[in-house]
Amino acid sequence: VDKVEIDGDKVTLTLAFPKHRDPLTEYIVGSAKAAIYRQAPEVKEVIVNAIVREESAPKKQTGLNLSLDEVNNVRHIIGVASGKGGVGKTSVAATLVRLLCRTHPDKKILAIDADPAVGLSTALGIEVCMTVDDIRKAVVAQAREGDAKAAVELLGEARCRIFDAVAEAPGFAFLAIGRPESAGCYCKVNGYLKEVIGLLAGSFDYVVIDGEAGVEQINRRVMEKVTHLLLITDASRKGTQVIQTVKKVADELVMYDQVGAIVNRLPSREVIPLLDTGDIPVLSCIENDAALADFDIRGENVFYLPEEANIVRGVKEALEKLSV
Repeated sequence: VDKVEIDGDKVTLTLAFPKHRDPLTEYIVGSAKAAIYRQAPEVKEVIVNAIVREESAPKKQTGLNLSLDEVNNVRHIIGVASGKGGVGKTSVAATLVRLLCRTHPDKKILAIDADPAVGLSTALGIEVCMTVDDIRKAVVAQAREGDAKAAVELLGEARCRIFDAVAEAPGFAFLAIGRPESAGCYCKVNGYLKEVIGLLAGSFDYVVIDGEAGVEQINRRVMEKVTHLLLITDASRKGTQVIQTVKKVADELVMYDQVGAIVNRLPSREVIPLLDTGDIPVLSCIENDAALADFDIRGENVFYLPEEANIVRGVKEALEKLSV
């Protein structure tokens, strides 16, 4: 606490933090404001200011502020994206989680469903009880109802409540962005998701992010820092061209160590010589998978796919090339 000023029914509190964009700043500011309202109901207005008081020897920052070689406790953050829908992106992401659980049973693994289409939970056999957007909407609903104090308190607790939204499954944890009910863009929830990724990443050894199809989340820097960027396409010319566009945008807006393409749903291996992915290395080519199609129809967990399934073998090959 740097300074407290009281002017009648108005309280101004100034908090000093040791670095810019401290991951806990928002939580502490919100909690302080909520506590003042709660303990001093006669107060009509509370202002909490956050200032930065630089340390003489700044410590390394955590979360989204880290450069890629400073990410503590996280061996891999794998972002899975595609230029268009219908290429099997979510199936690849789910299979990634499955293989990581099998090959690294002693590691902490987090799967993030960042696609509003919310398909990763089904592919992984997860029942979602709370999402990132549920938390955001709780704050919005309180504010619309005029309950300012409750809204401030919820906002202050939002970061801690994120951990309540993380579902535990055998071998991994799971978090879903959710699907906003109102029409329009996903700007607000994408911004929130970006902070969530930064907050949670340091608690896990491996993070797999199933991103939204298209360039929206790349443009909004939701996956601002990843160690590996996997671009999923089918064999169509449109598909391979669009992932090249996604990669160009990512080159400007995303920090990554390695990038690669997985060409999925090949009609046959005879088309491989015709593929053109530009400067994106092809990590694996996966032919149409009857076993996966049957699982998709039944809505079954990819963890039960046979080891010889095309997608399991193909994703395994990609991971081996990335040395993951």
